[in-house]
Formats: sequence, structure tokens, C-alpha cells
Amino acid sequence: MARPRKPHNLKVVDGTVRPDRIEPSGIDLPLIELAPLPPEWLPNAHAVREWERLSTILAANKLLTEASLGPLGVLCALHGQIVQQYAAGIAPTGHMLAQYRNLVNDFGMTPVAQGKVKPSGETKKGNAFASNGKRQTG
Repeated sequence: MARPRKPHNLKVVDGTVRPDRIEPSGIDLPLIELAPLPPEWLPNAHAVREWERLSTILAANKLLTEASLGPLGVLCALHGQIVQQYAAGIAPTGHMLAQYRNLVNDFGMTPVAQGKVKPSGETKKGNAFASNGKRQTG
């Protein structure tokens, strides 16, 4: 069994980072800075309200891109259907709830997923361990 890869930030701290082994950070998609209007195809008012709520939150946190509008619409439509079923006294299927949970995780909206999702266009921060040659006392 192969050992897991050492995270890039630990390689930087250890001084073992090599330019030929740096993994690409991904693609940069165009950010959406203001929450867009909900799509007309959303099935009900619950879905529209969820779109308005989530698109505002995601745009403010630099997590909403042109490519994520479709999945966000599906998430909101699914939310609307689940709420409708609960309101009618019907329990949604496990499949619907699993799909909802997966989409919510993809957007970083659960406590576990929040640490995995990084904002687009994030500025790189300096080395937190660098002290500019000054000794820390405490």
C-alpha cells in the first residue's frame, strides 16, 4: 500500500518542495459577484427562496461561478421538492435526501465540507511560520 502524499504546505515548511512536483491548483472559472435572479424553471416558491438565499451567501463568499449556476439550480429545485413533500406529510425518498446532501456538500454547506471548499480567486497568504528572523518570546 502506498503512503499518502504529504500536503504541499508541509513540504513548504520542511523545505522539501520541488517545482517539478507541484500539483496544479485547478481551473479559474469566472466569478459571479452579485446574486443572479433565479431561473424560471424552478418548480415552486420554496426553490426560488432557497435560490435567493444561497446565491447571496455563495456570491458573498466567492464560491459562485458561471459553472456552478446549473448545480445550484438543481440543488434549489430539489430543496423545493423536499420541502413540498414534508409539507404534504410525505417523507421524501432516501435517494432524494442523498442527492440533496451530496449537492450541499459540493457547495461547502456542511461543517465537514466547509474546510474542503476554497473560495475562487483567493489571494495567497504569506507563510504563517515566517518570523522575519525575529525570535518569538512568550
